[in-house]
Amino acid sequence: MEAQEFKSDQYVRFCPGCGDHAICMALQKAMAQIGIAPHNVAVISGIGCSSRMPHYLNTYGFNTIHGRGGAVATGVKTSHPELTVWQMSGDGDCLAIGGNHFIHEIRRNVDLNVCMFNNRIYGLTKGQYSPTSPKGFVSKSSPFGTVERPFIPAELVLGARGTFFARTLDVDMPTTVDCMVAAQQHKGASIVECLVNCVIFNNGTHAWIADREQRAEHSIILKHGEKMIFGTNKDKGLAVEIDPQTFVPKIVVVPADDPRVLTHDAHQQDPTLHRLLALMGQDRYLEVAKDDVPSAKDELPVALGVIRNVEAETYDEAVNRQIQEVRASAKARTFDQLTATLEQWQM
Repeated sequence: MEAQEFKSDQYVRFCPGCGDHAICMALQKAMAQIGIAPHNVAVISGIGCSSRMPHYLNTYGFNTIHGRGGAVATGVKTSHPELTVWQMSGDGDCLAIGGNHFIHEIRRNVDLNVCMFNNRIYGLTKGQYSPTSPKGFVSKSSPFGTVERPFIPAELVLGARGTFFARTLDVDMPTTVDCMVAAQQHKGASIVECLVNCVIFNNGTHAWIADREQRAEHSIILKHGEKMIFGTNKDKGLAVEIDPQTFVPKIVVVPADDPRVLTHDAHQQDPTLHRLLALMGQDRYLEVAKDDVPSAKDELPVALGVIRNVEAETYDEAVNRQIQEVRASAKARTFDQLTATLEQWQM
């Protein structure tokens, strides 16, 4: 199939230069690569810039109300398990008003593919701080700097016992397509955090890894079964050390030829290492930098690609199996027969 088959006839209304354009194109490419016909795909969203995505895809779609995309997507997948269901959401729509739905669709392991666009700002409503904006961030709703601590999406996903988490960057089309294809192939709740730039209200929010010249030094693309090596010259690797004072494991940078360099295992059931990898480089996102002095923690790259991908029973399969089992043993076959088994009285 061709990506063109998944493009709708609607004018794409993202701002020129917005990272959402790239994610939209990557999703169309991924859908074509997956090869599932458009009439077997449903795209559900809430409210926000990214949530306009159902309008731009030639599939079934539903643009719901703010934060409720996860609830509607769960209903669609549970009632029509044969459909491939994608949920489009932003860091505000997904983690603020929709946060409760988000953690429970992950906990239940509903077979959905969630693309969470993270630009660390409310763009559609013109520049308020979001649940991922760093502490001290100055915005229209925090003119003196927000005092709140932000979410790290990966930490939230793993805390809800997520079975699939990937992270990608709007300027890295190949990795984005790979992550989306892997998300669709995974049975269960697949979360893809898409780091996107908002050129109007938060321009350059991911610049330290998006910039072409420094991307290789500040990020690492994880691939299952491959060594964790990065750097412009591929001369750096990642290893695990145990802190002798706290006995807590930590990721460290070592030479690429060091025998301790880790091989990525996305299928490892224990999430300990996945969490360590997902949290690398996230310190930069927690608080507005007060200076540009680099620290030891800046040596760790941001992990991109599929970080976690494990198997577990899905909610929609379990629900529909239970329905079939109950139907097979039920004495009442119709609604009238069911009501006849209940307590009755005459007036």
